[in-house]
Amino acid sequence: MIALSLTEIAEIVGGRTYDIPDPAAQVTGSVVYDSRKVEPGSLFAAFSGENVDGHDYAEGAVAAGAVAVLATRSVGVPAVVVPDVTAALGALARTVVERLGTTVVALTGSAGKTSTKDLIAQLLQRLGPTVWPAGNLNNEIGLPVTALRATEETRHLVLEMGARGVGHIRYLTELTPPRIGIVLNVGSAHIGEFGGREQIALAKGELVEALPPADRGGVAVLNADDPLVKAMASRTKARVVFFGESEEASVRAENVRLTATGQPAFRLHTPTGCSDVTMRLYGEHHVSNALAAAAVAHELGMPVHEIAAALSEAGSLSRWRMEVTERPDGVTIVNDAYNANPESMRAALRALAAMGETARAKGGRTWAVLGLMAELGDEALAEHDAVGRLAVRLNVGKLVAVGGREASWLQLGAYNEGSWGEESVHVSDAQAAIDLLRSELRPGDVVLVKASRSVGLERVAQALLENTTEGEVAGR
Repeated sequence: MIALSLTEIAEIVGGRTYDIPDPAAQVTGSVVYDSRKVEPGSLFAAFSGENVDGHDYAEGAVAAGAVAVLATRSVGVPAVVVPDVTAALGALARTVVERLGTTVVALTGSAGKTSTKDLIAQLLQRLGPTVWPAGNLNNEIGLPVTALRATEETRHLVLEMGARGVGHIRYLTELTPPRIGIVLNVGSAHIGEFGGREQIALAKGELVEALPPADRGGVAVLNADDPLVKAMASRTKARVVFFGESEEASVRAENVRLTATGQPAFRLHTPTGCSDVTMRLYGEHHVSNALAAAAVAHELGMPVHEIAAALSEAGSLSRWRMEVTERPDGVTIVNDAYNANPESMRAALRALAAMGETARAKGGRTWAVLGLMAELGDEALAEHDAVGRLAVRLNVGKLVAVGGREASWLQLGAYNEGSWGEESVHVSDAQAAIDLLRSELRPGDVVLVKASRSVGLERVAQALLENTTEGEVAGR
C-alpha cells in the first residue's frame, strides 16, 4: 500500500486512534485480515466472524510487525477504531485508488472470472507493473484488500467482481471505479439466489453502467456470443468493444480447435492484425476467456503478435482450475474442483472428452468424478440430469457421481441417456470415490474431478496424487 500515517487513515475511514504512541507512524505494507500473513508495516483488519473474532489476534498481529489494527473496539494495542471494518476498508481503498490514478480493469461474469483475470494479469504485466487478486477475492472484503496492494509504481489494477444480488457490483465499482469493464457471460451460477438469468444480467450489467463515458476513456468489453451480455451495450456510455467468435466481434477467434491433449488453438483477429494462439490451458472454454484478455491488452496498446505470444505462454495462477497433473504411472488427474456450475461443468467434460482421444490411444479411459452444482434453485434437477446425459454423449468412460440427491440426479441422467452396467456409479462421499478409483485406475486413464466448492472434491484429486512427487504439472 502507499505509505499512510495512522492519523491519515483515521481521517479517511472516519475512525479514532487508540493506544498509538506515534500518530505519525506509517502503514507501508499490506492490509491483511489473516494474522498469519502479517508482515512488518502491515495494517491488520480485525473481523468478527461466526467462529473466529479477529480482535482476539490483535496483540499477536502487532507483535508480528503490524503497525496497527483496524478494529471495532479498543484492543490494547495501536488501533484505528471504526463502526464497521468492511466499510472502512472500502473507504481506504477508494481513497488510495483515486490518489494513484492507476488504470483499473474490472471484470465479472457467471463463469470464468478467475481464469480470465489471471490471463489479463499475465498479459498486462508485459506492459508494466500490475496488481491482481490471488484466487477469487471478488467481494466487499477481498476487492479492497487487493486494491490496497497498489503502489505508486502500479500501472494496472485488475479486479474481479462477484455478486450475490442486484446492487453488489454497483457497490464494488464505487470502491474502485473502473476505466475498463469486462462482462464475460450470463449463466446459471447462483440462479437460485437471483431468481433468473434476467436478474443475473441486471446485476452483471452494473459494471458497464459504472464506466466513464467514451470521451473520458471508458471501455466496455462485452461478449458478442452471449445475447444477454451483448445487450448491455445499451446500458453504458463507454466505448463498446465486442469479443467472441461472432463476425460482429472486433476481437475474435477463427478456426477454433482442441489439440490432442485438450488445449485450445485458434487464429486471433484484432483491429490491427492477426496471429495464431495455442494455449497451455485446457478446455475450449478458455478461448472466450483469452479473447476477453486479448481485447483488454489491445485497448492498452499491446501489439497482436505479443498478445498471441503471451496467451500461448500463459498458465493457471489459481489452484484447482483445470489443474492437470500426470502421475509417474501414467494416470492423469484433472483437478477442477474449485467450483462448478452448468456452464463450467459442460466445458470441463468437453475438455475431458478431447483428452480422452489421446488416452484411448494409450489404452486408457476417461473418468468424470462429479458432484453437486450448488445454488441452482428450481433448475437443479434439470441441470444435474443434463450434465449426466452429456457425459454419456461425450463418450466419457465412467461417471462417478459423488454425494446425495443431486449426485443421484447426475447418475439418473446418465442412465436415461443410455449408460448401462458399470459405466456410471453413485457413491456416498469423497472417501468412497477415492477407494473406488484407487482400486480401478490403470495407466493411461484421465480423471476429471469437479463439483461446487462446498463439496470439497479436491480431496479426491489430492488423495490420488499422494506419493506422486515425480508427476508433471501441466498448464502451469
